[in-house]
Amino acid sequence: MNFDDVSVEELAKGYRKTADQKAYQCLFCDESFDVEEIFPINGRLFKAGRAADYHIQMVHGSVFDSLIALDKRHTGLSEVQTELLQLFHQGLQDKEIVEKTSANSVSTIRQHRFKLKEKERQAKVLLAIMENLEPTEQYEPIHKGATMMDERYAVTSGEKEKILETYFKNGLGGAIETFPSKEKRKIVILQQIMKRFETGKQYNEKEVNEILKTAYSDFVTIRRYLIEYGFMDRSNDGATYWVKEV
Repeated sequence: MNFDDVSVEELAKGYRKTADQKAYQCLFCDESFDVEEIFPINGRLFKAGRAADYHIQMVHGSVFDSLIALDKRHTGLSEVQTELLQLFHQGLQDKEIVEKTSANSVSTIRQHRFKLKEKERQAKVLLAIMENLEPTEQYEPIHKGATMMDERYAVTSGEKEKILETYFKNGLGGAIETFPSKEKRKIVILQQIMKRFETGKQYNEKEVNEILKTAYSDFVTIRRYLIEYGFMDRSNDGATYWVKEV
């Protein structure tokens, strides 16, 4: 899950408008709601935004539940802080929380509350600092299906252009002669190859292979990497493939 281009306001709602402004999309799954449609829910009719709200409640419990369930690389929270926030969200008093945790006293819980509020203040200041950084070269966005986000995905626009020029000697619609071993280059090449597939369309293995053959002779390797790196997904029996959201 990639939240790089999601605002704090959108995170707090749990959904956002798609790039073409035609639908609201849940941040925690692939469900989307066309802004021109009306959605019947429990005998009532709702516009897209309210339908997205109900979807999060019915499928994910709440925005809080979905966000707090993210791992530490997203939240920056320790296990203790995560547990306490869940108890705070339940509306429990400090004395009740002491009984449910290994905390020694009410003062310990209050100290944790203070530290979390301090963390919130620091996060606001950091956001303001980042907003005021001098413009630098932009990094390419990370596709949402990425199975692990690390330095491999730190690719600037300039780096991407150079990699593509090096490997796609006959144009971006042509084939590459060799497949790179370096992870950063590998990801750039895979992202480009994915543009040959249509989002929302289902493919059988033969169709996938035929498309990949236009990009590289060892299409089996490419197909494996597309699944491994979260660009494509497939059914359990391997009969159907589709593009994961990028």
